[in-house]
Amino acid sequence: MIPHNPIGWIEIPVTDMDRAMKFYETVFGFTLERHQMGPLDMAWFPSVEDSPGAAGTLVKHPEFYAPSENQGPLVYFTAFSGDLSIELERVEKAGGKVLVEKKEIAPDVGYMGLFVDSEGNRVALHCR
Repeated sequence: MIPHNPIGWIEIPVTDMDRAMKFYETVFGFTLERHQMGPLDMAWFPSVEDSPGAAGTLVKHPEFYAPSENQGPLVYFTAFSGDLSIELERVEKAGGKVLVEKKEIAPDVGYMGLFVDSEGNRVALHCR
């Protein structure tokens, strides 16, 4: 048994931090906390200490990060509404594109949805 979740941190590349922050805040209904460290611009997602799941950030750096719709890891956000179709309904209004509507993975696993964010990243949602 492992002592904690294996994912410790997630970084989602962006090209326009203001636009990306507005997108994620609109879709999920939470506020991001922006931190600029020289050429590195980050907007941290809220996190709950001692809670399952990983923390993460939007990140912009001209040399090290580039959004991608079809390459790299796929990040799954938990749909805290309990019905990920609610978050998916907000995606296009916020400047993204829904790729896969709410779809059952398996009865014991739950549901998933897939979208492209305002920056061109492929991102997923999950709920039970």
